[in-house]
Amino acid sequence: MTSQEQRAILTLCLMAAFADGGNDATEREQIRRIAEGLSAEVAQELSGLYQDVLLGRASLETAASALADPRTRQLAYEMAVCVCDADGAQSPAEGDFLERLRAALALDAAASREFARAAAEVADAPLEAGPDPTATAAPAVDAQALDKTILNYAILNGALEILPQSLASMAILPLQLKMVYAVGKAYGYELDRGHIKDFAAALGVGLTGQFVEQIGRKLLGGLFKVAGGELFGGVGSAATGAAFSFATTYALGQAAKLYYAGGRSMDMEQLRQMFASLLEQGKTMQSNYAEAIREKSRTVDVNQIAALVRGQ
Repeated sequence: MTSQEQRAILTLCLMAAFADGGNDATEREQIRRIAEGLSAEVAQELSGLYQDVLLGRASLETAASALADPRTRQLAYEMAVCVCDADGAQSPAEGDFLERLRAALALDAAASREFARAAAEVADAPLEAGPDPTATAAPAVDAQALDKTILNYAILNGALEILPQSLASMAILPLQLKMVYAVGKAYGYELDRGHIKDFAAALGVGLTGQFVEQIGRKLLGGLFKVAGGELFGGVGSAATGAAFSFATTYALGQAAKLYYAGGRSMDMEQLRQMFASLLEQGKTMQSNYAEAIREKSRTVDVNQIAALVRGQ
């Protein structure tokens, strides 16, 4: 994939992130930092892309015209759909943007609708896999079992980061929501999506921004490779991406454990500082689980991503 194609896809993803006009200042700032910090080689260009999109200087049609390969056009559309779905159901403005994009990329309408349906299914997966029919009274919190649950989510998300498929990348976000839900429930809190998103955002983990960052790492690290009309995973920055998703998931889970175990009374500034420390701890830990992450990536059925998310 050429640098021009990379920039075109990133432009379209940034446009998707701002399509509904509802991103707040925190989310915009996170996306700005991502755009400037993804790669030292193209940081200046990416900063310009962000400004062009935010100020309305970027053209959807111009960016789409830079993508000649059919699979690259499909990839751009899939990524834009996932960006729009990252923080929940699409708004009418996002739906209009995606339809304009589909037309500009000359993609088949039926196939595009099917992908959009699959993406929505992943994004809207229930927070809980389902009630346990054998459960009676709620047991006391098993902190070690909860640590194991958080670690398993971190390994799974590290594995999903390695895979080139769009829905694999997108699945990381609802899995993080489900993990925080499970932690809260263990301590007696029934959480909804809005609360979990606010909790994550307070720690600096925005859903849309995080997904844009995943795309940028994969694009600029060479994970997306198109040959003969098919999409392949390249080595590129796969290890770096896996480390990031592992660490973010681990830190988010452990921060949730501290917060809900303390009765939601912890000061958020103190919690943010703890999250930063946990994030560094997770990055250090990842090397110990690198083989487990690679092995997990080999077992993921990319055709059953929605079922995977529902079942966790």
